[in-house]
Amino acid sequence: MIRFADRYEWRIGLRYLRAKRSEFFISVITFLSTGGVSLGVAALITVLAVMTGFREELQRHILGVTSHVTIRAAEGHLAEPTRVMATTLKEPGVTAAAPFVTAQGMVSLQNRSAGVVLRGIDPEQEARISNLAINIKQGKLSDLSEFGIILGKRLARNLYVELGDPVTVTVASVSVTAVGALPRMKRFKVVGIFDAGMYEYDQGLVYIRLEDAQRLLRMDDQISGVAVLTANPELALSVGKALRSQLGDRYAIQDWMEMNRSFFRALQMEKVVMFVILLLVVLVAAFNIVSSLIMVVMEKGKEIAILKTMGASSAGIMQIFMINGGVIGVVGTTLGTLLGLTLSWNLDRGLRALERLFGIQLISGDAFFIDHVPATVLTGDVVWVTGMSLTITLLSTLYPAWRASQVDPVEALRYE
Repeated sequence: MIRFADRYEWRIGLRYLRAKRSEFFISVITFLSTGGVSLGVAALITVLAVMTGFREELQRHILGVTSHVTIRAAEGHLAEPTRVMATTLKEPGVTAAAPFVTAQGMVSLQNRSAGVVLRGIDPEQEARISNLAINIKQGKLSDLSEFGIILGKRLARNLYVELGDPVTVTVASVSVTAVGALPRMKRFKVVGIFDAGMYEYDQGLVYIRLEDAQRLLRMDDQISGVAVLTANPELALSVGKALRSQLGDRYAIQDWMEMNRSFFRALQMEKVVMFVILLLVVLVAAFNIVSSLIMVVMEKGKEIAILKTMGASSAGIMQIFMINGGVIGVVGTTLGTLLGLTLSWNLDRGLRALERLFGIQLISGDAFFIDHVPATVLTGDVVWVTGMSLTITLLSTLYPAWRASQVDPVEALRYE
């Protein structure tokens, strides 16, 4: 009699993976099932890594220009800027704060013009809260002197502007003249060109001195708001809540996640959708496992009957075929995980090699805000993908294994 302690389930289950010549077709299906699981897992890990890397790259670019927390007046200009600055700097987690003035305007040169967001800053304080000094590719932030202006790379290109060129800045604030009310305008000298890496900022954002913005907009010593830098971007939410409770409803306080919530939510939704779509590849491979196991059960009907007559239980027969299918899932998941990690860590390098080999440019920095493929592998993503793959492949073995356990020895051996 067969005893459970002999672990015959493992020996027979593994032996069934090695098909005979007459079972070559079943062997091919088993191989394809393993490959399908591997490709599905590799695709999932690679795509999730790329989307995570893309999100982090986008976050880095946004935080290079946008402060972690922004304090503005609910209406009009910021009241009591001195008190707001002092309260903000005392808040735990805040490392720096800087006042700013912002307004809509237009920059023009000869017959070329473009609408922009005008931002008045203090160069010394701005260097503490943003990456503007690092993003400037021509000129320096310290060169931002009286009636100097720093333009984005794309804006400068569209206006055909270079360092030292004069441009005219026009704002909606009006001046009353003998011929009527006219928009205020002032001639500025280009002292810097920055590259933030995002079209929205490179095309539509310009920097001037805080004092020049106040003078141009007739704001006296008033400011539009305070930009706040926290020790960690993840602290922005808690710092924003604390500042709201201290400063009251007179101020509109937003963290960087709130200001870009719709964008990051769209990225997260896209990541979920891609996960579901690529998970279908694993499901297709699981159906292949089901079909291959059913064919094995049909082929091994007589052997199953003999095992039962020797004392094998229905549970033992189920284990044989669950082991058979489970090995396919484990091997496929393991190979897919290794392949996915290898692709994720070498994807950008591989694309660069293809570009050099074929003399083409697959990812252009002019068409996209990045000129490379970022990939960040998160341990949680890998665990989630491998866990889902193993669960799906294991579940796919249940029906064929149950069918095998229901084989009637009498019927299977009736004509033998």
